[in-house]
Amino acid sequence: MLDVRQLQYFVAVAEEEHVGRAAERLHISQSPLSRQIAQLEEKLGLILFERSAQRIRLTRDGHTFLAETRAFLTHGNRLEALAKRLGRGDEGGLCIGYIENAMHSGVLPEGLRTLRASRPQVHIALYNMHSAEQVEGLRQRSLDIALLCEPPVADDPDLDCAQVLSDPMLLAMPETHPLAAKPDLTPEDLAGQEWIAVQHKESALKHDNFVAACARAGFTPDIRMEATEPLTALGLVAAGLGMAMIQHSLRQHAPAGVVVRALPWFSYRTPLWLAWHKVNLRPLVGIFRETLLAQAALPSALQG
Repeated sequence: MLDVRQLQYFVAVAEEEHVGRAAERLHISQSPLSRQIAQLEEKLGLILFERSAQRIRLTRDGHTFLAETRAFLTHGNRLEALAKRLGRGDEGGLCIGYIENAMHSGVLPEGLRTLRASRPQVHIALYNMHSAEQVEGLRQRSLDIALLCEPPVADDPDLDCAQVLSDPMLLAMPETHPLAAKPDLTPEDLAGQEWIAVQHKESALKHDNFVAACARAGFTPDIRMEATEPLTALGLVAAGLGMAMIQHSLRQHAPAGVVVRALPWFSYRTPLWLAWHKVNLRPLVGIFRETLLAQAALPSALQG
């Protein structure tokens, strides 16, 4: 293996065509420099310089070797600079798993916007996946960050997590509905109404939790239709087929013909969790994790 220091010495002598001047440039003594050049020639089995009492000049082979050495050292410097940028988290890549609500709520887009503003060279790969698949991806290290509807278990030996969003629910109803003009809605108003439920792809438990929350609030939803995701439910509401509960973060996606109302007495909320592997040697993962956690401290900025 070639010694990088010897290659640097070789370039200095070749450029100065004088061992003494090269030694001054390198801040070393002339004798050690001469020994290093001789050792390099011996290692290569190649005569790099023609020597005379007045000067030292490159041989034909030396000229060829000089061009390749300069290219090698330049690449080495670039490689060192790249490693330092990776070490600071200025470059590299992130593999991020997410559920739809991470997008609709703005948590993921806002986090990426903040990251790209300071680190534009970072490459991002996004994967829309079920929460269970994301957890497995974190364990297998195919994902760096996961945004989930449910956290890993509290005593998970590999993964850590934090809640980054608790999204309130809003009532969506057709603008032609008799309740659309009523200023304050009560649980009694919602009893007996036709409902469109969102049967989450993630888990049937979410549907059961929603029905239980309705019962605690004082009414039982008469569910006539079920949709697999909330934007479909909003389309059905716009068609006058019933009312639905949607996340606060989806209010801007409500189509024409839909009225969205807050229900202060309805306590059910949709959580969003951030998860990551406890063993992390890449600064970029930690930087993006802290970006999302800092963002979570200002939920009104996402929900306003």
